Amino acid sequence: MGNQSEVFWQDYTVSRHDRTALLNQEPMVLWFTGLSGAGKTTLANCLAKRLYDCGYATYVLDGDNLRHGLNRDLDFSVAARQENVRRMAEVAGLMYDAGLITLAACISPFKAERDFARSLVPAGRFVEVFVDTPLALCEERDNKGLYRRARAGEISNFTGIDSPFERPEEPEIAINTSGRSPGQCIETIMDYLTTRRLISPTEPGAHNTTRQRA
Repeated sequence: MGNQSEVFWQDYTVSRHDRTALLNQEPMVLWFTGLSGAGKTTLANCLAKRLYDCGYATYVLDGDNLRHGLNRDLDFSVAARQENVRRMAEVAGLMYDAGLITLAACISPFKAERDFARSLVPAGRFVEVFVDTPLALCEERDNKGLYRRARAGEISNFTGIDSPFERPEEPEIAINTSGRSPGQCIETIMDYLTTRRLISPTEPGAHNTTRQRA
């Protein structure tokens, strides 16, 4: 078995700058963090559709979906859950390099995990979206029955019950979904992205009008 000293970085002719020019957009990673049931995947999905309608190329990464393939070998021990987040962060970094706007929805309960994900993309191109939904409301939305099983001791190391969630101290965006529709939450995110000039006009198809075609 080899070691890292025998692994070398391979450069390619087509660069990230070439890919972003082809897509006519600047890539970024939006990292949705929060408790199970907070609404991370719902918001990531809605935002991806909104950006798609504006002409942007996006991709959504979801912690559960990755467990059907890339992370199917991982259990739910503490170490395996951390590896689940690490792999998602690495994939998000590759998606960034491909020129895509990547929306990653993952509990990612620990600051170190989120800081690692942030370190994989250039400064200013990582947007931490803290879906700050209260635990009680997350439990009300528990359509998978996970909180009930965790309360009954059937699931261990469950974030918010017997495993901690380290609240982001300075997320780029913090959203409490209590009493707010997904559409209202998406407007908050879109306002941030446009104000910071991370994306251009938000009208449907607007981004496509600036695309240069051969």
